[in-house]
Amino acid sequence: MRVRPAGATGWPPDLEYTLSVNETLPPCPECSSAYTYEMGALLICPECGHEWSLSSADSESGAEDGVIKDSVGNVLADGDTVTVIKTLKVKGSPSGIKAGTKVRNIRLVNGVDGHDIDCKIDGFGAMQLKSSVVRKA
Repeated sequence: MRVRPAGATGWPPDLEYTLSVNETLPPCPECSSAYTYEMGALLICPECGHEWSLSSADSESGAEDGVIKDSVGNVLADGDTVTVIKTLKVKGSPSGIKAGTKVRNIRLVNGVDGHDIDCKIDGFGAMQLKSSVVRKA
């Protein structure tokens, strides 16, 4: 779509610019932002600055259907033992979950807001975690 000020006619071609607005672009794989845009062969996220190619986005989405990976890329399965890699704040708890805490017998679910691991943590009880904050033990 060509963008020109209202009433402008005969602009030189070097002053015209093309605005590429495409509602079918995938969200950012890093931060899940919907505000991605194309720049040449790359897709760019203005919120986190991540750049990736459209072809890699297509191949990643096809390879990840139903597969949940931990923070370093290992495939997780029901019953695995994982380790929390960073300290997590928990509402109502003064200490939270410390980095290095082992969580046994996880269950993979389609949780809300990216929380795809259902588990029980000693001292905290039943909880849901994001796979991006654990590492397979």
